[in-house]
Amino acid sequence: MTREAGRESLDEQALLLVAGLADLAVSTLGSAVGTVRGLLRRSDAADLAAQAEQDLAARGRLVLDRYAAVPPAQLEILARQSLARKSAGED
Repeated sequence: MTREAGRESLDEQALLLVAGLADLAVSTLGSAVGTVRGLLRRSDAADLAAQAEQDLAARGRLVLDRYAAVPPAQLEILARQSLARKSAGED
C-alpha cells in the first residue's frame, strides 16, 4: 500500500479496519471453539448446562422485574393519601 504525504487514504484505512475486524472475529471464534470443546470433554457438562440455564433464567427474571414493573402514578398516590386523611378526620 502506498502512503501519500505520510497519511493513509480512506480506502487504506477502511481496508485496515476490515482486516483488523476479520482478525478479531477469527481469533474470538477460535477461542470460543476451544472453550466449547473443553466444556464438552467435562464429565459434569449436563450439570454445568443446567446451572447455566438457571442463571440465565434468574437474570431474565431480574431484568423483567427491573424494567417491566410500572411505578404507580403520582396523582393516584396523592389521591389515596388524601382519602386516607379524610377518612381519619384530619381534613
